[in-house]
Amino acid sequence: MLEDNPTVAKIKEEHPEAIRSVDDAYGNLTIVLNREYIVPVCNTLKNNPSLDYKMLLDICGVDYLGKREERFEVVYHLYSLSRKKRVRLKVPLYENDPVVDSVTSVWKGANWFEREAYDMFGIRFNGHPNLSRILCHDWFVGHPLRKDFDAGQRTKNTQIKEFLKEEFKDAGADKYVVNIGPSHPAMHGTFRIQALLNGEIIEDAEAEIGYLHRCFEKMCETHTYNTVIPYTDRLNYCSAFMNNVGYAMAVERLMGIEITPRATAIRIILSEFSRIMDHFVCLGANLVDLGALTNFWYFFKPREDVYELLESCCGSRLTTNYVRIGGLAKDVPDDFVTRCRKVIESVREFLNYVEKLNNKNMIFHKRTRGVGVISKEDAIEFGWTGPCLRACGVDYDIRKDHPYYGYENFDFEVPIGTNGDTYDRYIVRIEEAKQSLRIIEQALEKMPKGSVHCGDKRVELPPKKDVYTNIEALMNHFKLIMHGMEPPEGEIYSFTEAANGELGFYIVSDGSAKPYRIKLRPPCYAIYQAFPYMLKGAMISDLIAILGGLNIIAGELDR
Repeated sequence: MLEDNPTVAKIKEEHPEAIRSVDDAYGNLTIVLNREYIVPVCNTLKNNPSLDYKMLLDICGVDYLGKREERFEVVYHLYSLSRKKRVRLKVPLYENDPVVDSVTSVWKGANWFEREAYDMFGIRFNGHPNLSRILCHDWFVGHPLRKDFDAGQRTKNTQIKEFLKEEFKDAGADKYVVNIGPSHPAMHGTFRIQALLNGEIIEDAEAEIGYLHRCFEKMCETHTYNTVIPYTDRLNYCSAFMNNVGYAMAVERLMGIEITPRATAIRIILSEFSRIMDHFVCLGANLVDLGALTNFWYFFKPREDVYELLESCCGSRLTTNYVRIGGLAKDVPDDFVTRCRKVIESVREFLNYVEKLNNKNMIFHKRTRGVGVISKEDAIEFGWTGPCLRACGVDYDIRKDHPYYGYENFDFEVPIGTNGDTYDRYIVRIEEAKQSLRIIEQALEKMPKGSVHCGDKRVELPPKKDVYTNIEALMNHFKLIMHGMEPPEGEIYSFTEAANGELGFYIVSDGSAKPYRIKLRPPCYAIYQAFPYMLKGAMISDLIAILGGLNIIAGELDR
């Protein structure tokens, strides 16, 4: 019984009037709260040792215009690292009073999440320290993820926000404010950082994002489930295949679809190669920013080899569009295993070169050790996941803690750092690449035969010969192409261990052929939120070294 769940029981014990209802949505405990209890309940969930929900993963809004009396819903995703448990909180709000108390007093990471919900839906958070737009510009009219906001509506921006913080206006004669980005080459994306300097020391900083906001979530609502896949390619485009996998797995879980063993193995292999490639792009760019140009070429040669492997599978390199709901677009080439083994050799060779160049390099150590330090407590507070969190000493990897696709059957280790600095983030990514090679080799050893298609008529196109000769196949083909698949009504939060951390898809289905709501949880969003905090007290020259080690990808960050 859900009422006997320890989390539910503790909330009822301490806040008897807080809970409106409890549900279990595809294995995710979901608790609907009265809005006045959100902060007390969150404090209980976080600070009670028996619950220990220290991590806030995401906050988002949903608009149920015309479907419910209370039009809006604020959704909170929490995680307990010690218990390996998740809980989803929901707070319904009326259209004429879309206000709820801010939980920024509970988690530092709530700041940007709440700003996004305000920006997209107009939901206001009482007590928020800076409730302003974040993905749209300050002069934008309306709230774009509301159901009555037309997807083609635009508001041109012809102005610039001169100061990102009011305090910067009165910097004084002995201090000055500098802008870095959004077009600075070392930013590796369209980000803007404004820093308050005292000499070469950064006293304060603020980040501005949204320059690459492309309405990913709004576009998902106007497309059928399969046609969302190309949009996922353009999130973290350094490892696009992993985005395909994360999204497809969410829809498959929603529909109760099991993919074949062969499709599973191929998804694992190409995901791990994509992880390696992503880490190499991050490290190569980070090192070249520090003046170590040779590393850039050593990292990009195996990256090119991975691209050629992907091209042999699907005809594409950067944006693959290879995964389909229920499997893959087509099978891999006959010499796939041989090609993979050659890429493994290339990766190992160039990894060895890079380690010889850097691991005992005194200049590299001075530029990275003790630079960009963040404690594991603060990393958890901000909602960090992935290699950046593990570099802080937190042993959390979804492939180990919540295994999917049979990752529990693979022999691999999770590299953990100790200092949470730029050097540890480098080491963790280097070691993770080695572990990915171990996983790939094991998957190749037991590569299954068979089809890469699940055979489920709800999602799989029939063979072309059947379409031409069988009326039922023709009708099924027509329905899938012209109308699209129809997952059952419901909601799910599905997550995978992407290159930067937890890539989550929160999908709300109304039973139609198009998603009612898709909320992406991009791992680098939480990471970048902490960047200004990490800069305080650092040298201006350290800013680029710190940023490069975080691996912020604009497509994923801004969506």
